Amino acid sequence: MAYFAMLSDELSGRPYNKAAQNKALQQQIGRSRGSIEFKLCNVSAACLGLGLPIIKGYLPRFNAQMSLAEAASRWLARHPEWEAALHGKAVPQIVEAAMLQVGVAPTLRNAPPSEDLEHTQRIARRFDAAGRDERNRALGHAGEERVFRHEIHVLRQNGREDLAGRVRWVSQEDGDGAGYDIASFTPQGRERLIEVKTTNGWERTPFHISRNELEIANERRDDWHLFRLYNFARAPKAFELRPPLDAHVSLTATSFRASFQ
Repeated sequence: MAYFAMLSDELSGRPYNKAAQNKALQQQIGRSRGSIEFKLCNVSAACLGLGLPIIKGYLPRFNAQMSLAEAASRWLARHPEWEAALHGKAVPQIVEAAMLQVGVAPTLRNAPPSEDLEHTQRIARRFDAAGRDERNRALGHAGEERVFRHEIHVLRQNGREDLAGRVRWVSQEDGDGAGYDIASFTPQGRERLIEVKTTNGWERTPFHISRNELEIANERRDDWHLFRLYNFARAPKAFELRPPLDAHVSLTATSFRASFQ
């Protein structure tokens, strides 16, 4: 798909020619230049729903048919190497990365128009954008490492080298199950138990959270933090959520455990 070829070039910093791509598509499908531009903006809207970054020059137009998201999803399924490269893109840069800019969490006040948001969420639910991110271990690992280094840097910047040396990457050292990924501290010495959720998509891409993570969030609500990383492949951005999580997001059961009586 031409859109993903251009997106790959953009994310990698390689030059590409939108006009030439448009002309090639005109010859392939017999549509006008303006029609193709409009359709590529529709693809951007589908990519938001699929939890992917978008081409900067093609702002999302949300009146796209679901069939366009289906076509993009089929293309991704046939080319798993494309997403693998996308998830691994930022990993070599992590060693040099320092503090992240932690911004404000999205709310209804700064939401896009409701119809546009619902269109994006409908795509995300149908194609399980959250599940795809959750299953991608390379993406999750890279996000956790980025936050681990961020926490150490924050403490050092605040003159707490003693605490910086005690920050632990719990999920890496002990495995999953603690209900958080990183054990850190505030500069004042209070514990920060951090669960990291990472996506390459925009800030409203849904994410999975386990029952165990929710239980620990409630039990340790004064110390537990959800650190949300998004736009990871391009320029990681972040915000934090504090318990109770249902004050910030809608929690929807997506699976059931089956056991024999």
